[in-house]
Amino acid sequence: MNDYTNTIEVKTTANKAYNALSHQISLWWSEMFEGSSAQTGDIFTIRFGADIYKTMRVKEATPDTKMIWYVEDSLIALPELKNQKEWIGTTIVWEIEQMGENTKIKVSHLGLHPDIECYDICSNGWVQFLGSLKLFLETGKGTPYRE
Repeated sequence: MNDYTNTIEVKTTANKAYNALSHQISLWWSEMFEGSSAQTGDIFTIRFGADIYKTMRVKEATPDTKMIWYVEDSLIALPELKNQKEWIGTTIVWEIEQMGENTKIKVSHLGLHPDIECYDICSNGWVQFLGSLKLFLETGKGTPYRE
């Protein structure tokens, strides 16, 4: 399967990129954040209003290089989706690599592939929030979901 993968190059350090994934999710993804995402075993939930949420467990947290989240629960309550729980059981892998003054951030969403119903909506969401992550890391101000 062709799982969703995207790579951005950001004018920042690997440490700052890792910190954005481990401690600052509410500043670039969704302000509706609860729990902790700092270390292996932590559980956090992000919400996009009342009808969309994802609860994830940190499976791996390797400072400045890798972060892996396993989606334990999820609901994407959009009327156009028959299967609103497609994210459950998927895994999000973040790989961080310092390249001179820039840092390469690669996200792979294992289980999010063109055969699943939410692929277009979800891949467009990733593009939007990766843009917010880049903006946050380069300017200090992202564009997270706000209630």
